[in-house]
Amino acid sequence: MSSDGSIEEQISYYRSRAEEYDEWFLRQGRYDRDTEWNRRWYDEVEEVLAELESFRPAGEVLELACGTGWWTEELARYADHITAVDASPEALEINREKVGDERVSHILADLFTWRPEARYDVVFFSFWLSHVPPEKVFEFWGLVRDALRPGGRVFFIDSLHPEKPAVNERPPGDPTTVRQLNDGREFRIFKTFYRPEELSVWLEEHGWITSVRATENYLLYGSGARR
Repeated sequence: MSSDGSIEEQISYYRSRAEEYDEWFLRQGRYDRDTEWNRRWYDEVEEVLAELESFRPAGEVLELACGTGWWTEELARYADHITAVDASPEALEINREKVGDERVSHILADLFTWRPEARYDVVFFSFWLSHVPPEKVFEFWGLVRDALRPGGRVFFIDSLHPEKPAVNERPPGDPTTVRQLNDGREFRIFKTFYRPEELSVWLEEHGWITSVRATENYLLYGSGARR
């Protein structure tokens, strides 16, 4: 399948998954591993929340792939205004209801074709970079660069490893994986797991000064600015 075709399937997946997406974050249903696994997950989410608090994403904030609003709520603690962009109208509706803040403006758009009309103090994205096709990663960081005001900053969060080892069982060079919904429907989406040190080097080579780190088990996160 072409990259564009896979992107369309990925959008369809997240539109269809919107109503059940929070089950993953909350470790409910089929995402409930066990008490110890869940405890470590929540502890590491708190660790990243503490880093976000230290970063303090104030001013005008752009949230890319905002989803159902878990991180939009956190950003609203610091931001003067948030522009939240997502390709799923279903996720945006949940986001509106969950956050319920007039300081948040929602935009329905495909991030692979959308370009910002304004500049921002902070660009934030969570669990999105890993879904960008490898051939579009440079272009995506160009979008981030163009969205930032002089002196603007970026903060991002993502998965460190696959939760199920089978995710690694794919042909070499294949950047996609198959995801299943609660009703059994399957979709092929992009998913790349980055090593913090390798991502940091790549960003440095492309004009960013960043700190990319990881929690003990599950999460990758980073922050920085243009050189």
